[in-house]
Amino acid sequence: MVKLLSAGVLIFLFSAPVLAEEYEDHSGMLMDHGDGHLMDMAGGMVMGQNASTLPGGCDSIAETKEITVHAGHKHAEKFPGRMFAFDTQEFKFKPCTKLTVNFVNDDHIRHQWMMHGLPKYLYPKGMFHLEVTGPAKISGTLILPPGDKTYLVHCDIAQHMEKGMKAQLKVGNGDGDLPSIPGVTAYVIPDDYKGSLSTVMADVLAAAEIAPTVVAKATEPQLKAPKEDSFISGVTVIGLAIGLLLAPFLAKKFKGMSASEVVATIFELLRTGIELVVKLLSGLVKLIMSNKNKILPGS
Repeated sequence: MVKLLSAGVLIFLFSAPVLAEEYEDHSGMLMDHGDGHLMDMAGGMVMGQNASTLPGGCDSIAETKEITVHAGHKHAEKFPGRMFAFDTQEFKFKPCTKLTVNFVNDDHIRHQWMMHGLPKYLYPKGMFHLEVTGPAKISGTLILPPGDKTYLVHCDIAQHMEKGMKAQLKVGNGDGDLPSIPGVTAYVIPDDYKGSLSTVMADVLAAAEIAPTVVAKATEPQLKAPKEDSFISGVTVIGLAIGLLLAPFLAKKFKGMSASEVVATIFELLRTGIELVVKLLSGLVKLIMSNKNKILPGS
């Protein structure tokens, strides 16, 4: 019994730091670089910070709102086939709202909360951007423009948006829904899990069989080309003869390659052949020149 209690205490002590993981707050570490661009040396950044300047068409701040948005792998578990996600996929606010976003990164990699389509005269590049390398949090403030519009919010790290980290923010009634927002709108290209391993392998093998066909079709214009003169006909015959001799070798070499790999291999063989011909011609010229420069014995 004592051993069981001791083991339980040890497990609790070792697991406590994991359960109480600290989130580094970058908001107080940021340096102001001007034009609403705040940045620190630890992976935190805010672009488009605006807490006081009203957008054109806003006579006053309609209301002040503050939200906390979490980002990470665990939030994508409810969306099959997705890898990353925000904990909220849709936001709605009144026009001219002063909005503070507290962005929390729950992963041990970099994530962003980036909003596009804002007026460029007020927001550089037309965006409001929060970024932090986690686990950490960062905060930024903007004033939403007037009018009814739907804005894209996403993570611009390579493939993070495609893997699920995107949302939409509606100002007023919005101007429609954006496609492929997880849990909100249908995907433009829906996931298809109907294929089995055997069907996938069959497609791969069928694609591999295309390579010899591509090589065979490449020679068809030569077979059907009209006879222009004896020189061209002779070159064509020689080319066909070489092609027939090399066909077994090429078919074996190209087996299992894709069309692009076949083309790349052909160009590599041509380059090697040209280098060989140039080398032979260079040696022949040197041999002729050396014989020419020999001094003939006097008669």
